[in-house]
Amino acid sequence: MEIGKFLEIMDLAENLKNNTRHSWTSAGRRESVAEHSWRLVLMAYFVKDEFPEADMDKVLKMCLFHDMGEAFTGDIPAFLKTEGDEQTEEAQIQKWLSTLPAPYRTELEELFAEMSALATTEARIYKALDKMEALIQHNEADISTWLPLEYELQMTYGTKEVQFSAYMQALKKEVNRISQEKIDAKEKEG
Repeated sequence: MEIGKFLEIMDLAENLKNNTRHSWTSAGRRESVAEHSWRLVLMAYFVKDEFPEADMDKVLKMCLFHDMGEAFTGDIPAFLKTEGDEQTEEAQIQKWLSTLPAPYRTELEELFAEMSALATTEARIYKALDKMEALIQHNEADISTWLPLEYELQMTYGTKEVQFSAYMQALKKEVNRISQEKIDAKEKEG
């Protein structure tokens, strides 16, 4: 890749370090989009034995690039994101992809199309892990950072996305158990 284009992409990607998400870390600061994406890649790596039929290199790429649109738009929490927001992000991604040299443009256009369709095992793995990472991060954060609507959302978010896999369903069940313990402890405190 030409060095100028490479540096342009790195500059854009740096926005993911700067753009914060709705989630808080256990240290009491907002999580960046880049931190979320990094841990999502880590999660995908460590579930590869659960999905021997899947192309895990593709899943890792999906996890790495899935929030690239937020380099343009910033993060909008799932409970606030509208269809218009989704369309804006999609348009920004398509515009960016069109500036990439071959073979990167073609490879990433195909990857984003596959992620959007959610028709393959690989896309379903990435999407389920994306939801689970957000829930795990909420469990790690102090419950004082949760909005009132998140008490219920924490238990329901990602339910549909994990249905394709017994492993993902078991992960969701355990994450829910931890969430409920956290909620119960808060209620006991008064």
